[in-house]
Amino acid sequence: MNERSGVGQEVLPQAVAPDAPQSDALACTRIVPVVLAGGSGTRLWPMSREHFPKQLIGVVGSDTLLQATVRRLDGFPPGWQVAGAPIVVCGEPHRFVIAEQLHACGMDARLVIEPARRDTAPALTLGAALASANGDDAILVVMPSDHAITDVGALQRALACAARHAQRGAIVTLGVPPRSPETGFGYIRVGAALEDGAHRIDGFVEKPAAELAAQYVAQGGYWWNSGIFVMRASVWLDALRALQPDMHAACLAAFADGQMDGTVFRPDAAAFARTPADSIDYAVMERLSSSSGWAPEGVVVALDAGWSDLGSWDAVWAAMEKDEAGNAGRGRVMFEGAVASYAHSEGRLVACVGTSNLVVVETADAVLVVDRSKVQEVKGLVSRIKAQHAPEADEHRKVQRPWGFYDSIDHGERFQVKRIVVTPGARLSLQLHHHRAEHWTVVRGTALVTRGEESFLLSENESTYIPLGVRHRLENPGKVPLEIIEVQSGAYLGEDDIVRFDDTYGRCS
Repeated sequence: MNERSGVGQEVLPQAVAPDAPQSDALACTRIVPVVLAGGSGTRLWPMSREHFPKQLIGVVGSDTLLQATVRRLDGFPPGWQVAGAPIVVCGEPHRFVIAEQLHACGMDARLVIEPARRDTAPALTLGAALASANGDDAILVVMPSDHAITDVGALQRALACAARHAQRGAIVTLGVPPRSPETGFGYIRVGAALEDGAHRIDGFVEKPAAELAAQYVAQGGYWWNSGIFVMRASVWLDALRALQPDMHAACLAAFADGQMDGTVFRPDAAAFARTPADSIDYAVMERLSSSSGWAPEGVVVALDAGWSDLGSWDAVWAAMEKDEAGNAGRGRVMFEGAVASYAHSEGRLVACVGTSNLVVVETADAVLVVDRSKVQEVKGLVSRIKAQHAPEADEHRKVQRPWGFYDSIDHGERFQVKRIVVTPGARLSLQLHHHRAEHWTVVRGTALVTRGEESFLLSENESTYIPLGVRHRLENPGKVPLEIIEVQSGAYLGEDDIVRFDDTYGRCS
């Protein structure tokens, strides 16, 4: 066990087998939310980008999808103790934005930083290990961070039912009775009825073709797989040990050798790299009924709460309120003679005249126009954009940083212009560039500039020059946001031309 982490495999509790005495299991009423926030969501391009995925954006409601997710257990039914600090599993590129968004909605979360993407089963295992580190065997409510729920009360009632089954050692998932044949979802085959409206899981079905999906809806007994799971931490870990021993060993080794820094946990990267990549469904859920030896019971509880995975712009349209002609919009949008269309504006006015079943999404650097019946093909479009090494696949023009943000205003062959905003008290890293020089002009606030061996203040309408190869740093010592216009010039202007010597946010090599 790593002394700095204070956690390790040996403190993890053991699951209670189905035939074991249930008194200890039934005493467990503590619930720990585990939010999986490592996805990319390319089907919602151009709003969702590789470095700013859909869970970080707002497409329905005033909150981002991540913020809406962490709020969903507020006011949980009496009798349950919901942890005030959820566990959020995410990647390093999104860590600071996630922390900022959670802080903005008054939430203090524990972050687990995945060293690499390994799908949802390893991510849940890290969350379960952290939840168990103090010897507690809490009930985990595992939620994707990028789904929409319109009826939170109905969700909580379904989760409370699921938690009662999880108390006694079952692994529970929430299934959505289908409203229409959908080929984009996996399905759960519903088995024998249990108490409280729950059912045993009879099996899982891959995303079906349209004809088969129609049969599922017509005959009943098949529910959409919501991706929401409920189980005790020890039950998940023991099930993984029995069904996926290599994944269990690698994840627990990564956890035991990890480091805790305040509320941020970093698993050991070398150990985590050895884990197989697999989903919760494939790794465990589909094996519960067919596994040899002991395995937990698989249970499904119906979820009728206006659930959507927001897996496409058509799904976003379906989740929003519409006008009498079936149109939905967000931002500066207008419809004239349009029918069943969706428009999203991040700034400019978007006007749809006489359109039918169309999606239009405008951002500062890209515009998407797609027939609603073809929205699943956006993923292929993003692959083409990536193949061309175009920046629009990965970043927005406005890029969030832990110290604030920058907006790339203009660029040419050997120059780039950025608007940089630094929050009060924040500072950029001490750095240098090998291939570019920079000119800084303060347009708002006061800047503390380090350039080589000197430090000095700049006020509004004052400027300075940072030569190529010179160490420099920008800080905001004031109480209002610092705003500067930066003009870069040189042979190469990429963001990877940064050598950091000191950084408040731990980004030095």
